[in-house]
Amino acid sequence: MATGMKTFIDAKKKLDPDGMYEDITAFPDHMKDGQEIANKATLPNLLIDEIRHIVVCGMGGSAIGGDLVRSYIAKNLNIPMVICRHYEVPTWVGSDTLIIGSSYSGNTEETLSAISNAAGKGAKIICITTGGKLKEMADENNWPVITIPKGMMPRAALAYSFVPLLVTMSRLGFVKGCDRDLPNTIEAAKKRIAAYSLEADDNPAAILASRIHGRIPIIYAGPDNFDAVGVRLKGQVCENSKQLAFVNIYPEFNHNELVGWEIYKPFVEKLIVLTLRDKDDHKRVNARMDIVNRWFAERNIEHIDMKSDGDNLLSRMMSLIQYGDFMSWYLAMLNGADPSPVRVIDYLKGELDKV
Repeated sequence: MATGMKTFIDAKKKLDPDGMYEDITAFPDHMKDGQEIANKATLPNLLIDEIRHIVVCGMGGSAIGGDLVRSYIAKNLNIPMVICRHYEVPTWVGSDTLIIGSSYSGNTEETLSAISNAAGKGAKIICITTGGKLKEMADENNWPVITIPKGMMPRAALAYSFVPLLVTMSRLGFVKGCDRDLPNTIEAAKKRIAAYSLEADDNPAAILASRIHGRIPIIYAGPDNFDAVGVRLKGQVCENSKQLAFVNIYPEFNHNELVGWEIYKPFVEKLIVLTLRDKDDHKRVNARMDIVNRWFAERNIEHIDMKSDGDNLLSRMMSLIQYGDFMSWYLAMLNGADPSPVRVIDYLKGELDKV
């Protein structure tokens, strides 16, 4: 075992009492469990030809599962699918809208408000939750509920917000067979654990964390299937590692944010660019990534390509999810931070209760 990994093992004993590392390691098992739960769930008899929109209402770790499903099935879904991170659903929501209420705790105030708002508009509603007020609302209104396991931080339960939603989309017939690659994806995810574990000597996630340590990562991704993966990575660095990170999407940032790099020298030692790359990135986006990377190199701005890996798109998306999740945990250890608590969010919720 490399000396550096022993440092992380020692840090884990002090800094991770709630077992975030174990939850990240269990991601493939969570995916398999989420698939089984969704396959057994009772779903409504929808006439999908009468559904004109799909809206996933959620926040934080619960919403990102919806983002990932949206990104994954975008090119095969024939109706709009949007993620609502607000107290109200869009004005066009009505009886021709399927609403998915996703709240791990079941008590997310924005989601509860949005679901109530959607119900008043006559929308069709399905809930994904561990319980709480959302489960109570569903029971009172006879809405179908996919009940997922309790006991994790919402961001650590990503597989339970993502996989049941994906299976639901397939079972309802919106994108038939879109969950077909799940078994292969789960097996590939299991195999990656060894490379990212505390026992791995040449651990790419730990190495990346060491390169990021003391810097603010600026994350860039393509607009097709990896935009949500970039958002997930940013969120994991912020919540697990307890430090700032920012994300933007090609090609949009080339039309504005790129100019902001012209005055970089006062900050260059504190910034690092992470570019998420996939073999199926649009050819013009891929060309932009190459050009921008050369531009960064000419100015000695450190930049790293995080390349996806897998036999299918779903597996490739999950490969970067795993890479980023493990990296954020190692970065937390380097920062001397417990990856689980989110004290400032708890403080915010407490203050909101007073309003």
